[in-house]
Amino acid sequence: MMEALTHAIDVFLHLDKYLNAWAADMGAWLYALLFGVVFCETGLVVTPFLPGDSLLFAVGALSATDGSPIDPVLVSILLIIAAVLGDAVNYSIGLRVGPRVFNRESSWLLNQEHLHRAQRFYEKHGGKTIIIARFVPIIRTFAPFVAGIGKMRYARFAMFNIVGAVVWVVGFVSIGWGFGNLPWVKKNFQMVILGIIVLSVVPIVVEWWRARREAPAPTPKPVPEEQPPPA
Repeated sequence: MMEALTHAIDVFLHLDKYLNAWAADMGAWLYALLFGVVFCETGLVVTPFLPGDSLLFAVGALSATDGSPIDPVLVSILLIIAAVLGDAVNYSIGLRVGPRVFNRESSWLLNQEHLHRAQRFYEKHGGKTIIIARFVPIIRTFAPFVAGIGKMRYARFAMFNIVGAVVWVVGFVSIGWGFGNLPWVKKNFQMVILGIIVLSVVPIVVEWWRARREAPAPTPKPVPEEQPPPA
């Protein structure tokens, strides 16, 4: 027990070295895993809870550590492709299936309120929603789906999709890489990873709290009227 606890503490205190070692062991599978996470978060309406912004930032920060096996340019290109393909698939699902999949008000995976929020966001920002939504958790997953429902012209959608993917991926990976090169960060990388984990969980907690607050109050049962005693 103590040995396992000591190892866990050592992993946390030297997290950058362990992460680099794990990444080196995974090899190309690491890129496949990152590709899959970004594709699913942007392409499947049932996985809006997957990390997006925080994952890109973490990849950039990790690529800046000494001895990192992650190539920031290569991983950025792969994740741009994943983001573009994800939105394209999501658009196709919305175009062919539409809102019919949201047939239950209380479904957790296919939350109607997330769909309605994306629709309101789309009405406010128009086609630019596909770009702006890249930086908004949850909305990011539902925006291309709504574009498909609205039968947005695909050539126009594709333009916004590609521009948004490039700006989103390059932006967050570059910020993470620049942050990872700061001397304080290099000395306290475990704290940075802990902060990234917290930021990854925050959107899920916020959505849970929002759903809890917006849930309709249960309708009280009517109290039966007291019948007068028989004469």
